[in-house]
Amino acid sequence: GCSGAVEVQPLPGATAAACVELAWPTTVGGHPRVTTTPQAAAHAAWGDPAIIARCGAAALAPTEEPCVDVDGVGWIPEKLSDGTRFTTFGTDPAIELLVPSTYAPESLLLPAFTKAAKGLPANGLECR
Repeated sequence: GCSGAVEVQPLPGATAAACVELAWPTTVGGHPRVTTTPQAAAHAAWGDPAIIARCGAAALAPTEEPCVDVDGVGWIPEKLSDGTRFTTFGTDPAIELLVPSTYAPESLLLPAFTKAAKGLPANGLECR
């Protein structure tokens, strides 16, 4: 196809050093990384429809929401109209991952982001 770059709205904390230095995965669920607009170190996208990861979200406060532990990284899932938003729990800044429902079950893509998430500063909160 001749699709253009994926539009990504940078998060407020995208310029944090931890976000700029993140090592995003080369592929996610077998999908190659695609170009984003604007291009920035703090976000990335893969596949079509795009799986979008953005660093720089505010750290989540303690919550009663279900927390998914994947390879020692906590994620809070939030169902969206077309997919799921996962936000790292226990990191500051946080990574926000938007996974379209095309890739259901969406949580199977989380292991690809373990290395990036573990590169962020921990804030002492953990999944329960």
